[in-house]
Amino acid sequence: MLLCLRIENFALIDQLELEFGAGLNVLTGETGAGKSIILDAIDAVLGGKVSSRVIRTGTSRAMVEATFTSNPPLTAWLSEQEIDLLDENSVVISREITATTSNIRSRSRINGVLVNRQIMGGLRDRLVEITAQGQTVQVGQSAQVRDWLDLYGGNAPMQQRQKVATTFTAYQQAHLALEKRRTSERERLQQFDLLTYQVQELGAANLSDSQELEQLAQERERLNHVVDLQQLSYKVYQALYQNDHETPAAADLLGDSEATLNDMVEYDAQLQPLLDLVRDAQTAVMEVGRQINAYGEDLEADPQRLEEVEQRIQELKQICRKYGPTLTEAIAYYQRIQAELAELNDSEQSIESLEQQEKACFEKLTQTSDQLTQLRRQAAANLELRLLSELKPLAMEKVQFQVEILPTSPTATGADKITFIFSPNPGEPLQPLTEIASGGEMSRFLLALKACFSQASTAGTMVFDEIDVGVSGRVAQAIAEKLHQLSQRNQVLCVTHQPLVAAMADRHFRVDKQTINQSKGKKANNGNGEQRTVVRVTTLDNLTTRREELAQLAGGKSATDAIAFAESLLLQAANHRRQEQG
Repeated sequence: MLLCLRIENFALIDQLELEFGAGLNVLTGETGAGKSIILDAIDAVLGGKVSSRVIRTGTSRAMVEATFTSNPPLTAWLSEQEIDLLDENSVVISREITATTSNIRSRSRINGVLVNRQIMGGLRDRLVEITAQGQTVQVGQSAQVRDWLDLYGGNAPMQQRQKVATTFTAYQQAHLALEKRRTSERERLQQFDLLTYQVQELGAANLSDSQELEQLAQERERLNHVVDLQQLSYKVYQALYQNDHETPAAADLLGDSEATLNDMVEYDAQLQPLLDLVRDAQTAVMEVGRQINAYGEDLEADPQRLEEVEQRIQELKQICRKYGPTLTEAIAYYQRIQAELAELNDSEQSIESLEQQEKACFEKLTQTSDQLTQLRRQAAANLELRLLSELKPLAMEKVQFQVEILPTSPTATGADKITFIFSPNPGEPLQPLTEIASGGEMSRFLLALKACFSQASTAGTMVFDEIDVGVSGRVAQAIAEKLHQLSQRNQVLCVTHQPLVAAMADRHFRVDKQTINQSKGKKANNGNGEQRTVVRVTTLDNLTTRREELAQLAGGKSATDAIAFAESLLLQAANHRRQEQG
């Protein structure tokens, strides 16, 4: 419930503080007196759009502050936003609007904590619901009507709607993944062709040993120097084992040394280790001689093998230039692209899998949307009966009303296009409400609609801006009684020109414009000081002032018959309250 509203330098308001109460709060005054400015201020402090025009001329800063009572759900929500209560039962919201040379800036605070627009939007829905004839546009918007119907349906459609939103997100992700794969199909095919060629080329090269190039280079050197190796091996053989020349071979010299040391050992056993070393050396030299002789005898020229080695070396060098630079890196690249090619080759199966996944997600989305549609049809049937019963006391007992639910493509909010269709006269076809309802009919429809939603709404304050425009007499009385009925469950703020509505008020405010001398801040009754227009609000807290205001609304002046009419309205309102209480 809105307890207090404080406004500074907002439009024509220089400074104003209003205290509201429970029940029906009514603001009256002449057309253009500034009643809507007060509602604009409420809208602004709750995060509504503002322009530089809201800042009072001659000033650079406007401020609106509203104090509301709290409740357990609101307290819990504030706690989630890490905002503490100032006391046990109140929430203070303020908005400061500052003009700059090029634009305007505003700052919103909740209990002194600076907050963003998103948080303000969440708070607004929990505090105030504003209804005006301008909502005719909203009544014609399927999205808004859908939200109203889901809200009216309660927890079941709201929870199902969350499931739809979850499945829609899953479907979107599956669809995007599939589209991404399809979009990259051309690139995949190009990459597939390239890797296929490279795998074939590297596979044909039969790469297995990273040292093969070095080994082939050595073999090529050996094949190129077979004659030299034969000659040199024979020379080594002669030097070590058997020499036909005058110079003895190493094996012969070691044999002579062995014989000499053998004689010496007979005289000195300490020389035995040296004898053993010489014997071992002789054995090793003889073995080397035999092996080098066999090596030389096995050597033979092989031009064909040399040509094969040369070709293989050229092939491997070409591979290294393209995929290397070393053979080790070329082999690693070959192994890597084999895996990549296998993955690309499996992409067709991946596309099929993604298509199946998208189909499954869409089927689940359709299923959850169908369930939501059924819940909406149940809520629509209840709303139709409830709304018709709310319209009957408003002199619309013969109207026809339906909630039309037509299928549409699934979205995060379901697969329904929802329209309010309406026929004010028997025998006339049902048509969209916004196309055929008159201003007075729309006013009553909106009031009845809010009456239906009042129990489902989380907002504690309902604001009606001239909801009674275009009606009079019995209809105006019915609207007054309906507003009073709503005020038993919610605080109601109402701007009205109807004396029948104003008479029902639990708290009555008169709004008017005054011209003051700005230098003195008093009513202008002379030529001193700069004259400015300001909005003033008077609380009509006694019978006399209320009676005079009602007389002004009814007759335009405080004539005797107008006063009598005003008294009768107040008496009628009092009797209506007693009947409701009884």
